[in-house]
Amino acid sequence: MPDDTTPQNDVPESSVDADENGDPSPEDETVLVPVPEAFEPSPIDLDLDADPRDDSQHDEAEYRELLALYEDTLSQITEGEIVSAQVIGRTETDIILDVGFKSEGAVPLDEFQDPDAVQPGDSVDVFLESLEDDEGVVVLSKKKADFLRVWEKIKDAFDNDRPVNGRIKRKIKGGVTVDLMGVDAFLPGSQIALRRVPNVDDLIGDEYEFKILKLNKRRRNIVVSRRVLLEEERAGKRDQLKEELSVGDVRAGVVKNITDFGAFIDLGGMDGLLHITDMSWGRIGHPSEVCDIGQTVEIKILDIDWDRERISLGLKQLQEYPWKNVAEKYPVGTRVLGRVVSITNYGAFIELERGIEGLVHISEMSWTRNVRHPSQLVGINDKVECVVLRVDEDAQKISLGMKQVEEDPWLALPARYPPGTKIRGLVRNLTSFGAFVEVEAGIDGLVHISDMSWTRRVQHPAEVFRKGDEVEVVVLSIDPDQKRISLGLKQVQEDPWYQLAQSYQPGREVPGAISRLLEKGVVVDLGSDLEGFVPISQLGVEEQLAEPAEHFEEGQKLDLRVLETDPINRRIVLAVVDAPDVPYDAAEVEYENMAGAQAGSSNRAAGEKASGADDEAEA
Repeated sequence: MPDDTTPQNDVPESSVDADENGDPSPEDETVLVPVPEAFEPSPIDLDLDADPRDDSQHDEAEYRELLALYEDTLSQITEGEIVSAQVIGRTETDIILDVGFKSEGAVPLDEFQDPDAVQPGDSVDVFLESLEDDEGVVVLSKKKADFLRVWEKIKDAFDNDRPVNGRIKRKIKGGVTVDLMGVDAFLPGSQIALRRVPNVDDLIGDEYEFKILKLNKRRRNIVVSRRVLLEEERAGKRDQLKEELSVGDVRAGVVKNITDFGAFIDLGGMDGLLHITDMSWGRIGHPSEVCDIGQTVEIKILDIDWDRERISLGLKQLQEYPWKNVAEKYPVGTRVLGRVVSITNYGAFIELERGIEGLVHISEMSWTRNVRHPSQLVGINDKVECVVLRVDEDAQKISLGMKQVEEDPWLALPARYPPGTKIRGLVRNLTSFGAFVEVEAGIDGLVHISDMSWTRRVQHPAEVFRKGDEVEVVVLSIDPDQKRISLGLKQVQEDPWYQLAQSYQPGREVPGAISRLLEKGVVVDLGSDLEGFVPISQLGVEEQLAEPAEHFEEGQKLDLRVLETDPINRRIVLAVVDAPDVPYDAAEVEYENMAGAQAGSSNRAAGEKASGADDEAEA
């Protein structure tokens, strides 16, 4: 075993310096591949029968000839240089290359732009990183070779602020990769265009000009931008646009973006806003109904604010104003056909033509139906026929009516149902003042509580009717203008009071039961739906009563005597039988007081009836 002084093989060591990532620097010194020195061989004996272990029989000239053939197969290659290699095969992960050294090298498939196009025998330029690794294999890199080959061009473009052409290859985190003269460069997402690109995948494969923002040779890092070039181009066009553009101009623009409130139009250096209200004279649900992204449109300049760099545009201003002479086009009384474009709580808007709409108020939709919401009769996009009621050209308003298309059925009702006509109908609704009975489909009449009974005072219609009942009533009056019909239930029968006056003579004793307690007396039920009144003084109580409720209760049975029957005012005055005798004059006084109270009650009933008629109109 040799000691420390034993001379080692005289092979020069590599002087290639590595960068931070361990990659050799192309500018560093290179080392020639060591070649074994020639040595003095023994004569070679080419005798095939000779013992191969006996080197004394070899010929020296033949040995030198074989050695020269071996040296010719080895190339003088240097680490840190770009060499030309020949493709000799491929695996699932690598391309196998022959660089003319004692062993082959391998380059990963992902370093080739199109690995499938690489065929055996092709020549490929690669960077020789190391002659041998730990496994004795040549270490090669195609990426580094590509980078070094175009580095000077890229650096020159960067130093001179000159744009370079490139092709977008694929999408990566934070941006995209750009093929820049065969080298991968990074294009951040914010530098792709002036605004955010909705779908970056649509740009894959497209070629553009880029400006180099950053270079790092040691890391082989290149950052480029397309937005910078677009901004520079836009700035130049903006200056030119300021000199050319003025309010009122009409020019072409390209739709760049669409929002809910409008569309942004590229005027060639600056964007203007085409608001949704300036797109059409008619109603628009969304700007996309009028234009599409990328579409070229003719627009009018409405306003310019150079300080804030805002331009307002108009499209409808290039169209004829539709409300001009609209009163002549749609005179009052004209029948028109339109489309329902909007429905509100108070009516429906009908589009007569593009830019002209009229309103059908809820009150003008039906002669007979009580329409609570327009959606009960019409829907969006329905075709409806209307009649023009009013036109206000200055306010851009047209009032329309749907019910006017048909004849008003109320005009024919007086002739069809003269007063006194008996009809049968269903009870449609009950209120505190009366009951509504259906006369015809959609037409109801009111039976006021004062017209429900001849002989008793009805407190609430529910005492007589139930909703859905079929009843027979008499037509009392019809008011076509106010759309009101007055009906009566008691009028179906004759007034019984003249016969009752004969049956209930003064002095007749009759049984009864208290039905209501009042301040000035009690109302008693005499049977057969007949009521009478007992004044507080005729209750048969010795002491003076403040209220009848102190000694009586509803339902209590009494023996009564008729004091008076009044068929004109339809009332019977009674007294409790067991009460002490009361002088006639005193009873007469009490009767007059009671009569005044009844008269006031009748006046109140008449007032309630009138009020009920008004409520009927509202109902």
